[in-house]
Amino acid sequence: MIGRALRATLIALFLGAAAASAADSPSSAQPPGVLLSRQLAARARVSVGDVVTLAVDANGARGMMVRVAGIYEPTPDPMRFTAQRLEAHMHLPDLAALVADSADPAARELASAINVKLVDAHDAGPFASELAARAPGVIVRPTSRTRDDDPFAVLDRFHVAISAVTVVGATAFLLALMVIRAEERRDTIAILRLIGISRRSLLTAVAIEGLLIAVMGAIFGVIVAVATESLVNGVFQARYDTALVFVRVTRSIAVRSIAIALPLGLAAGIGASWPLLRGQILSLFRR
Repeated sequence: MIGRALRATLIALFLGAAAASAADSPSSAQPPGVLLSRQLAARARVSVGDVVTLAVDANGARGMMVRVAGIYEPTPDPMRFTAQRLEAHMHLPDLAALVADSADPAARELASAINVKLVDAHDAGPFASELAARAPGVIVRPTSRTRDDDPFAVLDRFHVAISAVTVVGATAFLLALMVIRAEERRDTIAILRLIGISRRSLLTAVAIEGLLIAVMGAIFGVIVAVATESLVNGVFQARYDTALVFVRVTRSIAVRSIAIALPLGLAAGIGASWPLLRGQILSLFRR
């Protein structure tokens, strides 16, 4: 809605689009302006400045001429990303005139919800109380969701659980690889022990090796995620014709991934090599 604080959304049927501009309108009065969603403008094949007929009924009755004042991208809504956003935003008086019906006095009540944006969000409580006192029966609700009633909170917990399982599985896989690698170097470790290399030096080398493997694996994973981010978003945005971002790899996510991978890689390297490092030298030669 273009008003100060009111916005009403009308999903309507376009009967036709006039190629002439508003200046060529036979009426001397300028048609009221409307904003069209990108999807609706593309389907109706109209552009800014065109004068079109906007009607509520499928038969074209109770229509009015309006001028396309602008085309906007609907705010991405994860709850509605599969729905076609065929919407028109117009002034509330124009909407009331459009839906007016002399045979149905209640037709003007078609607008069932009005969004009000306050200058100061902390005035929401007093505003709701005052509005309820002046207009009994009007229900005031915040548009922002709290954590308790947010349906995506469950999805977030599910992602956390999947991430935990993935990290545990990856750690077990890395540990198995490090154990195999340590067994293959049993003779090498024994020779190093024989020539006087201390357990601490060998343990430090193993820790550094595990740390490097973890760092390279984490960096590789971040690179793959960043490289495929645009691809995934492009495929799903084209599939559902929406600007919703499905995947976003932020700096905090990348840093968090590396921070989790480093201690796990270090622990896997030390844990896999520790049985060999603390054993006797002759046992390393299987004697």
